[in-house]
Amino acid sequence: MFLEKLKSLNNQFKEVEKQLESHLVVANQEKYRELAKEHSYLRPIAEKYAQYSKLLNDIKEAEELKKSDDSQMRDMAFAEYNDLMNKKDKFESEIKVLLIPPDANENKNIIVEVRAGTGGDEAALFVGDLYRMYTRFADRNEWKHELIDSNPTGLGGYKEVVFEINGDKVWRYLKFERGTHRVQRVPATEASGRVHTSAVTVAVLPEVEEVDCEIKMEDLRIDTYRASGAGGQHVNKTDSAIRITHLPTGLVVACQDERSQIKNRAKAFKVLRAKLYEQKVLEQEKQLSSERRQQVGSGDRSEKIRTYNFPQNRITDHRIGYSVYNITEVMDGDLSELINKLIEAEIEFKLKGNNI
Repeated sequence: MFLEKLKSLNNQFKEVEKQLESHLVVANQEKYRELAKEHSYLRPIAEKYAQYSKLLNDIKEAEELKKSDDSQMRDMAFAEYNDLMNKKDKFESEIKVLLIPPDANENKNIIVEVRAGTGGDEAALFVGDLYRMYTRFADRNEWKHELIDSNPTGLGGYKEVVFEINGDKVWRYLKFERGTHRVQRVPATEASGRVHTSAVTVAVLPEVEEVDCEIKMEDLRIDTYRASGAGGQHVNKTDSAIRITHLPTGLVVACQDERSQIKNRAKAFKVLRAKLYEQKVLEQEKQLSSERRQQVGSGDRSEKIRTYNFPQNRITDHRIGYSVYNITEVMDGDLSELINKLIEAEIEFKLKGNNI
């Protein structure tokens, strides 16, 4: 079964390569992009298949040598056979990971929304902390980030903040942040030193192209208004901020970060497309099995995914039951350990459901 699947995918790879050389495909950019994406997925599998086939032949030869009348030759054959079988197990584990179909959003940039939940001013302050954490993580990975919209509070926090992150494999690493983040600490505003528990919700939306999500202008109400908050004198003089309401769904997006109304409008449309796409995906996922929805990073915003316990210097991800004890470093953008553990858990989950 395993070998048959590999052979089938290897043949598929050869066929895709053949199609990519066709001038008819080259002339059709949409078809070419589709095939190029498939080629990128299949190529490492085809390479591993060639190596795996050679390994199987070597194992077969070693098995024959084990039957030799020469005792010294038999001993050498047994040693080589054991070594080759260990390599076979390692190869099969690596190939199984490669066989996992790529995420449709793998190479997309993202829009992140962080909103204060329960906890009042303390929740708003934690929104600011998470915003800094994600942008610091982006800086560590040399990704670009840009603020889209924010609703600051008087104490230096935010009721909400919306920003985009652009870079290589951004979605792959940050999709796991979707859900409710709980913080336990003594707020700066607390005189008695009592620990408070607050909550913040995070949404991570893949950036969506216009062709993937059609928006009809007659379904929209677009309002302009004067921007508020930081930004200089222009905030009080020009109606540069944009608010778009999608009438069929009631979704509302806003952008006031840019001085230009045109730029704010473009950013607002980008967020709206991402939200409508997310809504469509969530509706589709409701129709899938509960097992699919239970996997790591299901995207349910109501799910409590992580607790940040400052007095104990501990961050616990509840989905995988894993804790780290370096809260200062994580809040400064060192998310690598947590995210790598989540990626490992996702791969393990998908492998269990893979009939290979």
